[in-house]
Amino acid sequence: MEEVIRIEGGHPLNGTIKISGAKNATVALIPASVLGTQPITLSGIPNISDVASLKQCLEYLEVNVSSENNDEIFIDPSHMINKPLNIDAVSKLRASYYFMGALLGKYKHVEIKMPGGCNLGPRPIDLHLKGFEALGARIEYVNDSYIITADRLRGNRIYLDISSVGATINIIMAAVYTEGRTIIENAAREPEIIDIITLLNKMGANIKGAGTNVITIDGVTQLGGCFHEIIPDRSEAGTFMIIAAAMAGHVTLENVIPYHLDALMSKLKESGVHIDAKIDFVDIYSSNNLKAVDLKTAPYPGFATDLQAPLTALLTQAEGKSHITETIYPERFKHCEQLNKMKANTSIKIPTATIIGKTPLVGCDVTATDLRCGAGLVVAGLLAEGVTTIHDIYHIDRGYENLDGKLKEVGAKIWRETI
Repeated sequence: MEEVIRIEGGHPLNGTIKISGAKNATVALIPASVLGTQPITLSGIPNISDVASLKQCLEYLEVNVSSENNDEIFIDPSHMINKPLNIDAVSKLRASYYFMGALLGKYKHVEIKMPGGCNLGPRPIDLHLKGFEALGARIEYVNDSYIITADRLRGNRIYLDISSVGATINIIMAAVYTEGRTIIENAAREPEIIDIITLLNKMGANIKGAGTNVITIDGVTQLGGCFHEIIPDRSEAGTFMIIAAAMAGHVTLENVIPYHLDALMSKLKESGVHIDAKIDFVDIYSSNNLKAVDLKTAPYPGFATDLQAPLTALLTQAEGKSHITETIYPERFKHCEQLNKMKANTSIKIPTATIIGKTPLVGCDVTATDLRCGAGLVVAGLLAEGVTTIHDIYHIDRGYENLDGKLKEVGAKIWRETI
């Protein structure tokens, strides 16, 4: 038995969609919350399966986790026990690696099995480990688990060869309790990192440089609790912006920070999409005669790798030849094979995909090979003639809260079936 999503394409969308809290911030904020000794309340938590996996990790570590509202989570680490994180939940999401930095920072020791997540080609964590070593940690890899230990953690100057979001966050968490000052150079600048630093500073950390490529952490001796509201999810907002560009009569996206999506909006406007961005919402109107565009993914504030699969689906409807070059995960083009099953005309010469349009799409059976591939197939299904059936939708549920429900509310013909 398998649950699938089916979409009957060709129906215009009209109405308002509220964007959930940021998945990529949430999966780091939850591990960061255990760095203190007092309760943390996180508001704006998306209802996604990655959050459920992280809750399992917290409960395994004897952290008290509860929710009074659907979008809030209460985390009390006052009775936490540092145990080897070798449970199945760790294998379900890559972001479980944030427990490396959190537990190393708090206890000077962490044992964790190799994290899981979407298969996007090689995604080494060498930069994380080099950062831990620079702070004084020793690292072993035994029986598919990392064992990271330090007698003491001391501040250091760390240069990241690649501006890695994961490494930046992990090193920050490991460094909050160090003796002295840690400086991370060529740090990532993503909004999610600013959100993590905001939380940690509310807890009592001393971190400067959020949003720049040089982050300074002065070690402290203790962290407390706080209340924190998570930023809106720019990947979800971008996905719905692309969906609206494909199918809207008039769609309004609420709970959006538009400047987080400047790169996407620039490319959509270049392609001929009509967008009106305000302070915290965006209006997208019906767009005819889309034009091909070229782009390269890049670290923030460049074009987000998470949005290239949904945009690929949209560009099948743009007149001419589009090129997307993937500089973050060069092998992140599995969605193209699935789109071609739907009669798209795409070809891959790594690290670039070529999309030739305008091509009518036809519904068929396709597979969500990863989270953002799944989002791209939803875009394609809405555009296609007939019914599209998407398999392996657990990938979609890892990162999008109630995606099909939100689309139904604005007029999509989308439903789930067990087959």
